[in-house]
Amino acid sequence: MIDSASFPEENRGSRGRGFNRMKPGDVLTHLGSIVASLMFVWALFQQYFPYQLRHNIDKYFQKAFSFVYPYIQITFSEFTGERLMRSELYSAIENYLSSTSSTQAKRLKADVLKNNQSLVLSMDDHEEVADEFQGIKFWWASGKNISKNQTLSFYPVKDEKRYYKLTFHKRHRDLVIGPYLSHVLKEGKAINVRNRQRKLYTNNGSHWSHVMFEHPATFETLALEAEKKKEILEDLTTFSQAEEFYARIGRAWKRGYLLYGPPGTGKSTMIAAMANLLNYDIYDLELTAVKDNTELRKLLIETSSKSVVVIEDIDCSLDLTAQRRKPKESEEATSEQDQKPKPPKEDREPKQSQVTLSGLLNFIDGLWSACGGERLIVFTTNHVEKLDPALIRKGRMDKHVELSYCSFEAFRVLAKNYLLLDDHQLFDKIRQLLEQTKITPADVAEHLMPKTVPPNAEVCLSSLVQGLEAAAAEEEEARSKAEEEGMNKEEKEISAIVEETKEENSASKEESKYNQQ
Repeated sequence: MIDSASFPEENRGSRGRGFNRMKPGDVLTHLGSIVASLMFVWALFQQYFPYQLRHNIDKYFQKAFSFVYPYIQITFSEFTGERLMRSELYSAIENYLSSTSSTQAKRLKADVLKNNQSLVLSMDDHEEVADEFQGIKFWWASGKNISKNQTLSFYPVKDEKRYYKLTFHKRHRDLVIGPYLSHVLKEGKAINVRNRQRKLYTNNGSHWSHVMFEHPATFETLALEAEKKKEILEDLTTFSQAEEFYARIGRAWKRGYLLYGPPGTGKSTMIAAMANLLNYDIYDLELTAVKDNTELRKLLIETSSKSVVVIEDIDCSLDLTAQRRKPKESEEATSEQDQKPKPPKEDREPKQSQVTLSGLLNFIDGLWSACGGERLIVFTTNHVEKLDPALIRKGRMDKHVELSYCSFEAFRVLAKNYLLLDDHQLFDKIRQLLEQTKITPADVAEHLMPKTVPPNAEVCLSSLVQGLEAAAAEEEEARSKAEEEGMNKEEKEISAIVEETKEENSASKEESKYNQQ
């Protein structure tokens, strides 16, 4: 055995002293060479070693590493089933970690809750916080994966998939799978109930975006006859409490409403009042922004329970009735279209939505409509006669509600809302005028809107009387004009018949003279 003492003093530790005397640049050079060598070896390993061999090496390496690294990780993705539905567990974890994040995380996301009075902080992406339960420490980390959209588009949308990762020692596996995750889920749901703020969603392609929903409409302030209002209130309340009933009869827990009537009769306000009554979110679906039936189905699946899915002015959204043309008419239209010269590529209109009537019908009451629960589907239209009967039949649109012109009962509600009046000397005159003319609640509300501070009820009601009288005069003038045109048309028809009779008589006389000769 060689004793290190036999070496000269100057030789011992020469390597260490030599390394210490190396310049910083030389150290970096050596490190760079080592890294480059490792990368070269790894590239050779990836390219020339068979896949099965690499797989086995990786498997045994992971097993060996698990003996040294005794921690287990569980990943909770934001979406389940190929991004079809947001995970309730992910939302519960997000709520549960909000209090811990505010004290530990260095990068936070802030949001404001109800009435802009409360601030909620949550972890930003790629942050980590620690949690403790029954004296055991756990670590939570947030992250996201970004993948590019495979479809060609001028405005590509990045597909972001967020997740939470829980890390814990393997000896605590049973504690985590049992009591701890149950505790997280329970606390997260309780926080969600306390912090719940309803949202108004709109679709951008196949994704929903939202703002906070703060519309003040209620059924008490809705300009509607008391009997009709009571009927709708009872129907909505019964629906919201009928989960067991719908399960017993084997139907999806949803209900369709068709709101129809002239513009300005309160269809949108009715929807807001329905959402406020039931404490539901609103999904305002723009059909023209939906590419095809598959995208429409995906949007439906991503809606939450306790929601109102709205398609406003459905008669204007898509030409759904034209899709039921007879085959012969369809062929003629197609041949005519083919004969027309096609415009240059740059002049062509952008590609239109390919949503079909069949796709929309399946959206309302097909198999996919049963995903989720406690959902209202509301259509609005100004021209109910333009809609396909299959679209609005019972079972799809279960309740049809006509919102017509302003009645005296609806006017009293508006007078109470705007002017705090229960009665006035002009009410009788207004009643007579409302019975004679047609005016929408929106027009009445505009006349009742105070123009001074404090509001002058006499001025507002007088303005309404003048507006009603002007509308009545216009209707009378239009009626007289129509009658006059009808009379003129009738006179022209009579004159034409008389002239035709004269010509026939004249012709018969000429013929008789000719025969006599």
